[in-house]
This record gives sequence, structure tokens and C-alpha cells, in this order.
Amino acid sequence: MNKAQLIDAIASKTTLSKKETAGVLETITGTIKGSLKRGEKVSIPGFGTFGITDRKARTGRNPRTGQSIEIKARKVIKFKPSSKLLG
Repeated sequence: MNKAQLIDAIASKTTLSKKETAGVLETITGTIKGSLKRGEKVSIPGFGTFGITDRKARTGRNPRTGQSIEIKARKVIKFKPSSKLLG
């Protein structure tokens, strides 16, 4: 499902127009993004938890040449689904 299909699905189950639904979806994703940038976890009961974790620097391998390369440390987004998400 892509973004347009998600908006269509939500709009068909509510009284909101597609434009209003798109605005709500943008607000939700923007709020989650802002919280993650501030280092906060975002927990949605019954769906899952978004968080930031640090990935250490490591040595990788270029698949084309086989040459070793250094991969820098960075922060990554982690999502842990709720046990109730599919069950």
C-alpha cells in the first residue's frame, strides 16, 4: 500500500475528505519525525514503538570490488511492532 492508497482507505472509512485525510496523515508523520529528532520514543499502543538507536562504526565490503570499506557510526530509526499488531 502506498501513501495515496492509505489516504483513500482512511477517507473511505471516515467522514473526512481525501484532502483533510492527507493533512491529518502529514501531521501524524511530522509529529513522529519531530519526536524522533528530539530523541524521544513514540509508542502507539496496539501498533508499535518507534525509537532511535546508535549504530557503531564497522568495516564493510564493497560487493562489486570486494574491497574493505569503513562504514561510519550513525543513528538509525528502529520500529518494534506490538504483539497485538497482527494477532
